Amino acid sequence: MEENKEQILLRRLLTKEEAAWKELFGNYSGSLAGVCSRYLSGKDDVHDVLQNSFVQMFRSIGAFEYRGNGSLKAWMVRITVNEALKYIRQHPGNTTNDDFSEFPDIPNDEEPDLEEIPEAAIMKMIRSLPDGYRIVFNLFVFEKKSHKEIAGLLGIAENSSASQFHRAKGLLVQKIKEFKMSKKAQYE
Repeated sequence: MEENKEQILLRRLLTKEEAAWKELFGNYSGSLAGVCSRYLSGKDDVHDVLQNSFVQMFRSIGAFEYRGNGSLKAWMVRITVNEALKYIRQHPGNTTNDDFSEFPDIPNDEEPDLEEIPEAAIMKMIRSLPDGYRIVFNLFVFEKKSHKEIAGLLGIAENSSASQFHRAKGLLVQKIKEFKMSKKAQYE
């Protein structure tokens, strides 16, 4: 059976070939920076976490187990998310314990209508969420973590995770409605 590009790159990475690491960085740094920016708002923070993630990948590539096409990228995303969460825990300015009184409970169980909204605008809305809401939202939606898993990762109660997710979703619905109204007003 012939090796695919990912397997060939992996074999080169395991030998610590410098050109392979440069290729890996070139191929994946953009998408991994996107992963970082879902959790962190500052460009310097994103850069630091991305750099730490690649260092961690370099150190632990020997423990990576190839499980099929796409498994290398999935492994890199997992490392990047873990590094982002570690960074958040180490920097008290980023908190998952937002003051709930600052944001009223939004009684809204409707799913947002994302039609005709560019992905970049949606990601900007997600990045504008308060830290705790954004982190829980990303872990639940993008990383497919349960509220129990999120609670363990962030050191919060499971019901706090669910509450923060609900509030994040409500704020996003509100932001999406505002976005659509502003677009509609432009064309009238």
